[in-house]
Amino acid sequence: MKTVQISLNSIDKVKSFVNDITKFDYDFDLVSGRYVIDAKSIMGIFSLDLSKPIDLNIHAEENIDEVLEIIKPYLI
Repeated sequence: MKTVQISLNSIDKVKSFVNDITKFDYDFDLVSGRYVIDAKSIMGIFSLDLSKPIDLNIHAEENIDEVLEIIKPYLI
């Protein structure tokens, strides 16, 4: 598992982020304070405080570089 910080501070960013990560079969979790939600859930993402950076847990053992390349626009 790898953890990175991302920023999803607009509706368009949230939509494109979910579209990008749904291409992968891995599990992705967003962690904000004590809340952990499925990163592939648009409704779940909108329940978080998007004004602050959010931790993204990537549950993948291989191809991490490919995932990081896709999510580069959202990394902090």
